[in-house]
Amino acid sequence: MHDHTGFRERIDRVLFRLADEEERELLALHAELSPLSEQLRRSLAGGKRLRAAYLYWGWRAAGQPDCEGVIRAAAAMELVHAAACTHDDIIDDSRTRHGRPTAHAAFASRTVRGARGAAGQRSGALAMILGDLLMGYAGYVFSSCGLPGAYLARTVPLWATLLRETMAGEFLEVLRTRAGQVPQVAESLEVARFKTAKYTVERPLHLGATLGGGSRALLDAFTAYGLPLGEAFQLRDDLLGTFGDPARTGKSNVDDLRDGKPTALLALTAAAARGADRRLLAELVGRPGLDGEEASAVRALMERCGARQQVEDMIRERIARATGALDLVPMPAEARSALRELAATAAERSL
Repeated sequence: MHDHTGFRERIDRVLFRLADEEERELLALHAELSPLSEQLRRSLAGGKRLRAAYLYWGWRAAGQPDCEGVIRAAAAMELVHAAACTHDDIIDDSRTRHGRPTAHAAFASRTVRGARGAAGQRSGALAMILGDLLMGYAGYVFSSCGLPGAYLARTVPLWATLLRETMAGEFLEVLRTRAGQVPQVAESLEVARFKTAKYTVERPLHLGATLGGGSRALLDAFTAYGLPLGEAFQLRDDLLGTFGDPARTGKSNVDDLRDGKPTALLALTAAAARGADRRLLAELVGRPGLDGEEASAVRALMERCGARQQVEDMIRERIARATGALDLVPMPAEARSALRELAATAAERSL
């Protein structure tokens, strides 16, 4: 077993040091920026640090040793994640994440000069600025990590690709989230591939391996590992977003249904539903006023038609495919073992 707790603590130190430094810089610019610095710190708290872990083990799989430079580079992935979450929460108008208020909800709930009303546009604008700032910090932390400049230069095209694919996934999801539109499984998985699989698993692994001078064969193996595993993470998240207990997941289990999110879970349900069940989906899913009892009726349909079990089966199949890909190329035993453990977390995130 690997010391994932110790790794997370090292990543946290980098991120919290950044928060301290940026608080001083922001307040030196103007005292009224304190809400921004406070929310910056909250945005960096907690989490499994999966994206950082994948960059780190991509580096180690390339035969490179542990060092503080790669820890700092890995921490940049968590800043990309924090930025993406901040923007995603604005788009979805999600009020909580991991049991805490999201950035725009937090800005709305406190007295911020210029913010008009608890749900006003100003709070969303403030959160959007925070998300942009976090993405900017990601590039700064990565480029100043302390690894040789020649190593960093190798990653410039990949860094651009990571950001392009992440935004593409978000854009496609927004385009395809419309009341009354029946999602397709293939389209849902395409969004999951861009929005989650690539920026959570594949590209962090590629960045770490490229920093470390890894071979083309290693990068190909990481694609074969990262894409199915990232899809498994998103499929699990879809289940948690509908069947999860908010007290345990820290997020609503109704928002995805209210928004009509084009998840694979919903697509499979729509494909199997007939007659009255199909009318129930059309009436309830995507309705802003969907209440808890109505959401329960949709969940019951998802169970009854077998969609929930199909998603569970898809998760298991993808995890098996991902772990099998680790045997396609030589790598240090410690890196292979760590990547197998990380893959298992996609199955262990119980409801």
